[in-house]
Amino acid sequence: MEYSKREIFSYLKEILVISSPSGYTKDVMGYLMQELDKLNVPYCTTNKGAIIATIKGENDDYQRTLSAHADTLGAMVKAIKPSGTLSLVPIGGYMMSCVEGENCRIDTADGKSYSGTIQTIKPSVHISGDEARNLKRVPENMEVILDEKIFSSQDVEKLGIDVGDYICIDPRTAITENGFIKSRYLDDKASVAILLYAIKYISENKLKLACTTNFYISNYEEVGYGANARIPCKTKEFIAVDMGAPGVGQNSSEYSVCICAKDSSGPYDYELRKSLVQTCKRHNISYKSDIYGHYSSDASTVLRSGWDVKTALVGPGVFASHAYERTHIDSILATLDLLLNYITIDAEGSKG
Repeated sequence: MEYSKREIFSYLKEILVISSPSGYTKDVMGYLMQELDKLNVPYCTTNKGAIIATIKGENDDYQRTLSAHADTLGAMVKAIKPSGTLSLVPIGGYMMSCVEGENCRIDTADGKSYSGTIQTIKPSVHISGDEARNLKRVPENMEVILDEKIFSSQDVEKLGIDVGDYICIDPRTAITENGFIKSRYLDDKASVAILLYAIKYISENKLKLACTTNFYISNYEEVGYGANARIPCKTKEFIAVDMGAPGVGQNSSEYSVCICAKDSSGPYDYELRKSLVQTCKRHNISYKSDIYGHYSSDASTVLRSGWDVKTALVGPGVFASHAYERTHIDSILATLDLLLNYITIDAEGSKG
């Protein structure tokens, strides 16, 4: 199959630039619905804002559901300090050291936005010396410095900023000429772009699907309950399209599709995993199998919620996950190739 890197990059850049920490995903979900409308693909939304697009296949009783999550990490204003700086509380699990010095935006309930920077409470070595270097990077020692002339908490309150306002961290997206993508939130916006492009590719090329396939875009995965409800009732296979995690001691790669055998929630379905691996082998798709000790997915949530489905986890390899992340177009294309070959019908009429 021939894919358009330009279109994939276009989707990815559009999705990455839309801030969407868990609980604050209306804009990114609105963008995705607009794109689905352009493709004339039917979809519904859940009460908590997830999107489920459906493309009919030859077997409507045995359905597959592919998921990716559009919500990301972020933060909230926890308190306004007397000095006018903002204390923060993280949304999702990340190391506070990875957001030190990052530019951010505070969005207020009345629609105003203010820029700022996340710093430690002792950001200057010229002032604090080793105290600054050795300060423990925990939420209590971090704060947002607003780009406004303020000198007190009252000055901040006059701007309309309040406890509970969202803090959106700059993704700093960059794509190199040799195919590397560097950005925050490739987990899991890279896979959202993959699914959106897959829907477009299927629609435009009129591909036949072996089974009716649902594309579930969840919006609360980073806080643990993204796809725990409203799974299409005929779903027999649920494949979380998330990410692989390359690093020390891991088998994953930024240049292959990563297939997870087991994570912190337990092993994924063995027969389904074998089918995905066999698809890679049959179509010469570069893949890596791996195990992640500190990981769970929308598929994990589905099982915990009591759904009787087979589950799997696949995705592009994302280096430095939950920090400033990196992947490569080869990994994105390999993931796309696996999914399309698995869910479509090949020339002989058998399942992909």
